[in-house]
Amino acid sequence: MMAGLIIAGGRARRMEGVDKLTARLGADTVLGRVAACIGPQVDHLALNLNRDVERFADLHLPILTDDPRFTGNPLAGMQAGLSWARALGATRLLTVSGDTPFLPHDLVARLAAAGEGAVIAASGGRRHPLIGLWPVSLLPALEDFLKGGPDCRIGDWARAAQASTAGWPATPIDPFFNINTQADLDQARDLAEHA
Repeated sequence: MMAGLIIAGGRARRMEGVDKLTARLGADTVLGRVAACIGPQVDHLALNLNRDVERFADLHLPILTDDPRFTGNPLAGMQAGLSWARALGATRLLTVSGDTPFLPHDLVARLAAAGEGAVIAASGGRRHPLIGLWPVSLLPALEDFLKGGPDCRIGDWARAAQASTAGWPATPIDPFFNINTQADLDQARDLAEHA
């Protein structure tokens, strides 16, 4: 069984007051596009979020909040997701970022084909460690890793978990393009319009 988690706990500090996740991108919101792409690829899908939960009620997804021991780090979302996936009886957890509206429809299949251990996505020579497939059995190791405090980085965790990579081309659109600024949102709208 495969579980999926959209990690949407960022504070969008560079978005000048715009909520990037609920921003319109074509006929849907940014987060709606992510959920529509990932939902069919997994057996169960949830959203990791720690504030303003009511904004996303229309997605009808379970909301997972960070364990207070680990909050303040994207890895806290992964820890919550792995705990949830284990309770479901899932063997692997897909994690994606909520601000990546062009995710590939073969994401799970290609990550799974790259190996049975941890696998992260790559494009254009760049690794994207938040977008990956993680064995649920890694939960105790992740919790140990998080004892290092809020400075624990997801790239360091991917190395510690000996994650392999699965690559995609970055053209004509990088499938892992993420929205961090208003300029990124404008570019995403242009890409969506001309895709």
